[in-house]
Amino acid sequence: MVKEKDAVNHPEHYESGSYECIDEMIAVFGMSVVANFCLCNVWEYRYRALNKNGKEDMEKSDWYMCKYMELKKAMSAAYED
Repeated sequence: MVKEKDAVNHPEHYESGSYECIDEMIAVFGMSVVANFCLCNVWEYRYRALNKNGKEDMEKSDWYMCKYMELKKAMSAAYED
């Protein structure tokens, strides 16, 4: 079975190792740092979308916003325990 390319959710260049890049970043730098990284990427992809990759950049921006919200929720849940 041939894996379909997904430049937004699973870019090939971020899946070259055993883990996706974002998961390694969380393990190395922690959720808080990666959450802030995601928020910066939201802004970056939205800022350049009209001048670069349009719809794909907006989809990437949305992906990073979802990841940011996922990490914030996980951090809040961990704080409440």
